[in-house]
Amino acid sequence: MQRGSSERELAAGWEAEAVAVAEAPAAAAVAAAAEPVGVDSGAAGEPERKAPEEQSKERARAQPRAAEEGDALVTPRPPPTLPLAKPQPARVRGLCPHRKPRSKGRGCRRSSGRSADEYCSQRRVTVDSSKARTSLDALKISIRQLKWKEFPFGRRLPCDIYWHGVSFHDNDIFSGQVNKFPGMTEMVRKITLSRAVRIMQNLFPEEYNFYPRSWILPDEFQLFVAQVRMVKDGDPSWKPTFIVKPDSGCQGDGIYLIKDPSDIRLAGTLQSRPAVVQEYICKPLLIDKLKFDIRLYVLLKSLDPLEIYIAKDGLSRFCTEPYQEPSPKNLHHTFMHLTNYSLNIHSGNFVHSDSTSTGSKRTFSSILCRLSSKGVDIKKVWSDIISLVIKTVIALTPELKVFYQSDIPAGRPGPTCFQILGFDILLMKNLKPILLEVNANPSMRIEHEQELSPGVFENVPSLVDEEVKVAVIRDTLRLMDPLKNKRENHFPDIYVDRKHRFPPVSDRMSSSVLQLSKLFVARSQKLKQPAVKEEPSDSEPASASDANPNPEAHLPSICLKQVFPKYAKQFNYLRLVDRMANLFIRFLGIKGTMKLGPTGFRTFIRNCKLSSSSLSMAAVDILYIDITRRWNSMTLDQRDSGMCLQGFVEAFFYLAQRKFKMLPLHEQVASLVDLCEYHLSLLDEKRLVCGRSGTSGGRAPDSGTPQEAAASAPLAQGTPPACTNSAHKVSNSRHALS
Repeated sequence: MQRGSSERELAAGWEAEAVAVAEAPAAAAVAAAAEPVGVDSGAAGEPERKAPEEQSKERARAQPRAAEEGDALVTPRPPPTLPLAKPQPARVRGLCPHRKPRSKGRGCRRSSGRSADEYCSQRRVTVDSSKARTSLDALKISIRQLKWKEFPFGRRLPCDIYWHGVSFHDNDIFSGQVNKFPGMTEMVRKITLSRAVRIMQNLFPEEYNFYPRSWILPDEFQLFVAQVRMVKDGDPSWKPTFIVKPDSGCQGDGIYLIKDPSDIRLAGTLQSRPAVVQEYICKPLLIDKLKFDIRLYVLLKSLDPLEIYIAKDGLSRFCTEPYQEPSPKNLHHTFMHLTNYSLNIHSGNFVHSDSTSTGSKRTFSSILCRLSSKGVDIKKVWSDIISLVIKTVIALTPELKVFYQSDIPAGRPGPTCFQILGFDILLMKNLKPILLEVNANPSMRIEHEQELSPGVFENVPSLVDEEVKVAVIRDTLRLMDPLKNKRENHFPDIYVDRKHRFPPVSDRMSSSVLQLSKLFVARSQKLKQPAVKEEPSDSEPASASDANPNPEAHLPSICLKQVFPKYAKQFNYLRLVDRMANLFIRFLGIKGTMKLGPTGFRTFIRNCKLSSSSLSMAAVDILYIDITRRWNSMTLDQRDSGMCLQGFVEAFFYLAQRKFKMLPLHEQVASLVDLCEYHLSLLDEKRLVCGRSGTSGGRAPDSGTPQEAAASAPLAQGTPPACTNSAHKVSNSRHALS
């Protein structure tokens, strides 16, 4: 066949397919309007092959709904082929055109030339919701709104996102994304959170004064008694109230108030279980004479680099008895002093309301509107809350990094993580926010129990919960959408090939075929309706909005606001402990461990050149033994022997105070971190030069112990070595954030 005829047939085929593509959206819109979008009870879209016994169980669970099984997938038209071309095989769901399973990271080259929009319409995001638990209802609504695929009973093939209800370890996951960080549940327990914030209070007392003074029981009971007695002796008029919170308690369980450390109930706590005792905030902000707190939802999108988002709305939970300052007569009035929803719902005064601005549970935005009407500077309130959230997450991230490298060591397969946290915040009478606690598994239920008769309850939908929580889950999924990232990275538009993979189209086509393709593009414009935007010229790449219809056009704007790294410049000086954690992880030596052995600690001292005539290696060993023994006696986790991160921080403080005696503590620590990173950067350069000379024929020097070999690795990304040895200037970040 002549070349000219084949090219004419090719152009005709392209034109015919363009007409079909132009008509497909209208037909799809009509079909979508006629049939509501639903989630199938088994696979929510694309079915899988199952064993006969599984199929029988599926049939017993629900009636088959054939109309929904494949309503999301449309069999694509076969691409036009030349007369002598090899016939294309039939497409099978889940397989590439070359009959191979679709890979997760790299898409198969599509011989049909489909656009990115067509490709992504065939490949929806998959969500495993089999472990979602109480957040299942809100998650289902979110998936339905996003038009994704849900697998409520799990899936043999990997999913894009796994939604766990409690812990990272709910499932064994080796790919995709999971909505829990390893170690987060342990990190936000009351004792661990108090210790993490206390370290930051020692370094930056003015910046971390949003957390009440705390003591850990039973370890610090004597210290608690001594400090209270000392303050009372200095100020006889001081009449404090303290609140006792069990470490493992939740939903208000086991919380009570005391006026004096000699309270007999406190003695019972010392014998039963660990707890935290804190100063009670006696002058909270009141609305309708009731005390209330704020539940804000915070998304930790990434740990390294650190990304934090805050929901623009939250929940305000009210007590059900008018507030009075604590006295011996009302200390036991739970409904007056404790704002926990799980407690107040059992009060006879609890008010269920479908309005966001009335009742015992309201939206935070309604509270802000009410305060604004009284002349309160709402921007200042939000600024202080954002600052509180960022500083708290900065306090938590160092040990989270240690947990993360233990469960997902570098170089091994594993999922990426994200997590929604629940921050419980109290506004004082002067509008200063106070952190009460952080919840790793905030309740995402969108219904409440209503008592129909004594002992008989019914679950009733809560419009206030649904309005806030569904938006948080849906927009979290939108931010974590893996296909959106792939589309942006690999499919920027229809007419430009994927970046960094193939040369431009013009380099792979003959001049005659290229001219025909331009002619086809020009003629296709006439076939489109006037409302459709014109395609850009070859000299101007098509934008994403022109090439691909926005799949989120029907959704409201995202309710999550990024606060970090947006405000990173104002808070990066606080990340000293984060840099210390990078040093700690570098010298761990063995992947998967969370504690530093004596050899690793000695290697740290030697490589950073911290030993001297006044600090011998024998003194270093004694320091290691003393600190490790004390911290191991306070922690319940005895799986590994060695120095934990908090013990390493204590040792680091000790070394900084010895070396830089005339500076404040935070400047001492900053100077020592700079010094360690400088010496390690020199060591990295030296080993790199020796490694190059070894590969060119020379003999590489002995790397020594495994810990020394591991310590020769470059510093963790995000902590470049520096040789400044200068004091960090602490700036006040409490100004309003735009």
